Amino acid sequence: MTHDMPHGAADRRRAVRAVIFDMDGLMIDSESAYWEAGRRIARSFGKEVTDKTLGNMMGRKPIESMTIYAADLGLTVSPQELLERRDTEVFETLRRHVKAMPGLLPTLDALRGKYRLAIATSATRKFLDLVINQLGIASRFEALQTSDDVIEGKPSPEIYLKAMAKLGLPGEACAVLEDSTNGALAGKRAGAYTIAVPSEYTNWQDFSFVDYVAKNLEDAARHLAG
Repeated sequence: MTHDMPHGAADRRRAVRAVIFDMDGLMIDSESAYWEAGRRIARSFGKEVTDKTLGNMMGRKPIESMTIYAADLGLTVSPQELLERRDTEVFETLRRHVKAMPGLLPTLDALRGKYRLAIATSATRKFLDLVINQLGIASRFEALQTSDDVIEGKPSPEIYLKAMAKLGLPGEACAVLEDSTNGALAGKRAGAYTIAVPSEYTNWQDFSFVDYVAKNLEDAARHLAG
């Protein structure tokens, strides 16, 4: 279903010259690893973390997400210490196996040559390099933007504005693909044509403000081409 106004929607879609991908939960099935690590860490403190907390953490800068985590669970451990522990667990999981989301490679093939491609991820460069090298897709992307040099994480538009600057394009020339509300808000605030591709972890979130809600990545690519 689309949430765009009928007039102008097709024109804005036709103006798109680049597609910027989120990574976690959109390109790869990493949210299961993050959620499992979050639950394990909570239990080590005798706590249980709710799906609401884990969902609210999604898309944000790593340290911001763990600040929310510590506050919601009432932990006195520093967010930095919790982040280091979580990242170690998740990195080891991904190092063993990176699972691409259904349709990722066909979607990249479908978009190749028609659009310039970029990634804007709240993960660090260490995680991004691991993923794109394991999947063998590093050469597909012209610009890579991680959270390493971003001050304000999603839903702030900063990360997308920086990705757009690397592409040398304004927001209206870019489409953003996101699986979380925080990320989709960031794309929308950066002026991009924003497509939500909800996962099983985010399909309950609010995407009423996006330009299009896609069933999957291939549906998103077909929508852009249409």
